[in-house]
Parts: sequence; C-alpha cells; structure tokens
Amino acid sequence: MPELPETETIARDLDRAIRGQRILETHIHRPDVLREVSPRELARRTTGATIERSWRRAKLVILDLSTRDHLVVQPRFTGALLVDAGQLPESELRYSTIAFLLDDGRTLHYRDIRRLGTVALMSAERFGEYTAHLGTEPLDPSFTAEHLSAVLRSSRQAVKKVLMDQRAIAGIGNIYANEALWRAGIDPSREARTIAPERAGVLRDAIVGVLEESIALRGTSFRDYRDAHGGRGGFVERLAVYGREGDACPRCGRRLVGTHAVDGRATVLCARCQS
Repeated sequence: MPELPETETIARDLDRAIRGQRILETHIHRPDVLREVSPRELARRTTGATIERSWRRAKLVILDLSTRDHLVVQPRFTGALLVDAGQLPESELRYSTIAFLLDDGRTLHYRDIRRLGTVALMSAERFGEYTAHLGTEPLDPSFTAEHLSAVLRSSRQAVKKVLMDQRAIAGIGNIYANEALWRAGIDPSREARTIAPERAGVLRDAIVGVLEESIALRGTSFRDYRDAHGGRGGFVERLAVYGREGDACPRCGRRLVGTHAVDGRATVLCARCQS
C-alpha cells in the first residue's frame, strides 16, 4: 500500500504537472471506487473546475479545486494517479476507473487494478471533518522527540502498532515502521510506554530519516506502485529489513526474523540488534 513517501511523490508530481489546469470533462468507468459522491454528481461538480493545488495528508492525495471541493484519493494497494499525454500504454489504460480531461489536451486517470482504492469528492467542511481524526504529520516541525515520547508513553500497545496508528501519527505504514524500528534498534513488539525519552528521540530521527530518504528516491515499488508519470520508486534497493526475512542483518550479520505476531502484518527484525 502506498505510504507517506509514495503519496508525497505522487502529490508533488501532480502539483507540478497539472496545477492550474481546468477539467473539461469527467468520465467515470468504474463507479465502485467512488465514496461520498455519485457518478453524476462527481461529473457535475468537477467539470469546469480548476485544479488549484495537489498535496498530501497522511496516505491521501488531495486535489484542491476552484469550487472549494476537494478530490480525495486513497490509492491503497494498486491505485495510481497518472497524467497521460496520449502515451499511456494500454496495460495501464484498461484499468482506468475515472478520467479527467484537462484543457491542455492531457488526461488525468485514476488507475486501480484491483479497485481497492477510493476517490471521494468532499466540500471544505466535510474534508475538515474527515481529516480531523488524523494524527501528527511526521515531517512536520511539530513532530519532535518530546511529542513522540508523549504519544508512546500513553499506550500499552506494541510500539510498531502505535507508529502505524493513523490517529496518532499520519502516513506511516508497514514498510517504514519496520525500517524505522530497525534503524532505532527497537523491538517492534516492545510496549510503547516502556520506551525512554532518549530512545524516543532516536526513533523520531529514524522515522524522519527513512521517510525523507524514500521521498528522495521517489518511494518504494515492489509491484504496483507508480508515480504520476508511471515511473517506479527506487527505495526498494535501500530496504534493510522489510521483505528480507531470512537474510543477514545489514548491521550485525545475524539472520533476520519474520513474524506476524505483532499486529497481524509482516514484521521483520533482528533479534540481536533490536531490543
């Protein structure tokens, strides 16, 4: 599932590529991806609107429209927002669920192979309600060591589960929780409230570091993730633990251990390095 680095990459690409473009027509091919709006209403409220900004919140890609509506896209496993100047291959076009025709002749597609992602259209008021429950952004200056320490001290859950709780910290998923905890030398199953403030500071730096490095490499692509131009992310080559169960730990050489016991998701760690 696209996490913060992937959705940040998509949002930045779109902001550069289509900011200021007017939507001439909206075609809905697969309405089952829609949330909070009918196909007819989506077409009516987006046609003629100008895309004023593209940005990210948590794992969402948001397009601000001149009508004060927000297009809110959650790509989940196989979703992608692709800008097409007439060169998008048929292998991508066949999975287009929604197509926005822009006034410069290009088309913005929401492509979703398994159609597990969603596209919503929200008023400014509804958008505020929808995002009010989301936690602190880990790349925001307010995400300090002290803030993270307070979040961890308030929970009896496993630290990995806390990092992935979007109500506490927005945008971190399984890939980057695994990587940050390995960098910080913390066992993913450790009870969050037992982590001392100084170790919370180390973890905060590990979270920010791994997210910023992945953004610089345009995210992590295993199979389906694509940026707005159809390109793949390069951070997969930098992964230390995620997807590497049974390999040698890059830090100490011990074999990495895989488990689903922490939160039901794949967790990979080094039993020697992480405590």
